[in-house]
Amino acid sequence: MHIAEGVLSGPVLAAGFAVTAVGIGIGLKKLDSEQIAETGILAAAFFVASLVHVPVGPANVHLILNGIVGLMLGWAAFPAIAVALLLQAVFFQFGGLTTLGVNTAIMALPAVTCYYLFAQLIKKETKIASVAAFSCGFMAVFLGTILLGGALYFSDEKFFEVASIAVSAHIPIMIIEGFITLFCIAFIKKVRPEMLG
Repeated sequence: MHIAEGVLSGPVLAAGFAVTAVGIGIGLKKLDSEQIAETGILAAAFFVASLVHVPVGPANVHLILNGIVGLMLGWAAFPAIAVALLLQAVFFQFGGLTTLGVNTAIMALPAVTCYYLFAQLIKKETKIASVAAFSCGFMAVFLGTILLGGALYFSDEKFFEVASIAVSAHIPIMIIEGFITLFCIAFIKKVRPEMLG
């Protein structure tokens, strides 16, 4: 879901950097010192999961894990995702430095949104928690693809077809992420339920 350099318009890039700057500021303010190790581990998981990608137009299809990152970190998802994307841009040329703000917003905003939608539900009985965990993984990718499509469309209306392809290509990823989130949350609830706050 990385958007490449030279694709987006100036106003979209500026809006992405503004949203990301605010998100990182809030995330760092809310980040507890006891949460730093967990944040690093989740940033590393996000980094590794999105290394294996398949190019689709100006974007890429790959695992994201932003739903899990959002559930575990809340607003701290912004700095975790920003650091992972910065390292990917520098070391592997995935995305780019000019698109870092937009790419971070595309992945971190859904993570924070899913935190508010599902964080309390995953603490409930098994059936409700399972549905919430799957929905979190699915929705985080779904919302990210909507933001991706919007960023492309608002850069140039000619990108509408490309945006549609990118959104459609992520449907299998939405389902896979739903199951990954479901299994990860079920495992965490068994071995370290305090990690879910």
